[in-house]
Amino acid sequence: MAQTPSFVDAIERERARTGDHVNFYAEALEASKQFRAEYPQRQNVVKWDTMPMERSADGLIKHIIHEKMNTKECCIDIYMQFIPPSGATGTSRHLTEEVAYVVEGNGYDHHYDVSFDCKDEFIWEWSTTPKKFEWGPGDFIYIPPYCAHKRFNTGDSEARVVVINSRIMKAIGFDWFDQLEPAEGFEDVWVPPSD
Repeated sequence: MAQTPSFVDAIERERARTGDHVNFYAEALEASKQFRAEYPQRQNVVKWDTMPMERSADGLIKHIIHEKMNTKECCIDIYMQFIPPSGATGTSRHLTEEVAYVVEGNGYDHHYDVSFDCKDEFIWEWSTTPKKFEWGPGDFIYIPPYCAHKRFNTGDSEARVVVINSRIMKAIGFDWFDQLEPAEGFEDVWVPPSD
């Protein structure tokens, strides 16, 4: 039986022993060691009065959990939207699923379904006619991955909606997040998409 030749030739063998080397593996071990050392000091509880507010292109939000808040939660971000009476959020899309819980208020979501093809590159197409999903206090809302969506408050008082997104897609190289249009009154903080 003939032996299969090695893909490693003499040049590769010599380079492995004498060339310049990086420290990626050692740096990863050190980063893990540092993470485990500092993790116990991270917050288990975030008090309501320390949760930062933000004027975002999606409207006024209160960050409950965010990767910059030094909490023990490392996989999800949670924020509360404050939607003014007869107002709306901006329109956004992201490659993560989104779930939301309505604390108070009544309204509806517009979801623009997405379809895609991937031969040499991703080709995305969004429906031009939105699906309408009505919601009220205590309701759960699901937004599929990369579905463009916008939330409307139909009431005469402020709506509050808790939104949860995963950070995992970002970590695996799919940090695709766009604000297609800003909420009214928040145009000054909008970063338009590049495409």
